[in-house]
Amino acid sequence: MSIFEFVSQDELDDLDEDHRVAFMQLVNAAQRSLSTKVEALDPENQYEWQKAEELRYSFMNVVVAAAKRFEIEPFHLMEVPQYANFRDTDHRQFKSDLDHYVTQLVLDNSLRSRRDSVAVLPNTKDRLRTYVSGLRQCVENGNMTDAKREALLKKLDAFESELEKRRLNMVTVAKFAYFILSVPGTMWASADITHKLTTNIMQTVAEAKVAEDETRQLPSATPLKALSAPRKPAPAQGFSADLDDDIPF
Repeated sequence: MSIFEFVSQDELDDLDEDHRVAFMQLVNAAQRSLSTKVEALDPENQYEWQKAEELRYSFMNVVVAAAKRFEIEPFHLMEVPQYANFRDTDHRQFKSDLDHYVTQLVLDNSLRSRRDSVAVLPNTKDRLRTYVSGLRQCVENGNMTDAKREALLKKLDAFESELEKRRLNMVTVAKFAYFILSVPGTMWASADITHKLTTNIMQTVAEAKVAEDETRQLPSATPLKALSAPRKPAPAQGFSADLDDDIPF
């Protein structure tokens, strides 16, 4: 079975540029797909039971392959057993270890997202909505094709939707501003007003971020720690030095 048994091309295209986050996203999507497929099978039916085993084996194969591509420790060093040697206990142990690592990845991503976002208070949201409303008027009164106008209005709708969230991603704001400012000035009813409104959005968000950072202590932006193993290595087995006294030669 191929990777497309578990994730779609659209899901692959939407993977984050950060390899650790991309691995987490892929695993989450693949786990959901695996659960859905296996739950639809009858374990009392020999054929469907075998189908479930094939799905679990393919899931492991896909995840390990992704880990090798993204260089995710320790899974990129793991070897997938031959199918003839694959047992249900292998899948259970692999899933347990995978859950252990994904939990750490989720927490790392949460910390990173918090550093790269800002809480938007109600009064700040109102100001931002006012600026977006002004941009909407600039779009509706602009000198542009219907297709371009529709694309811009969708961008404004998407940005307004982001304002409904508790925290606003700084990268989202930057991409939104870049898209607006990339439109030629001749297309706007007033390029000066458009640029001013866009600048106001960026400045408002920047001020909110500065104020937030000044009122609470965020973890330093140091490199993320290496993921820890789910269990300590088993101690090496060998003879004790004390046994030398009992050896008669």
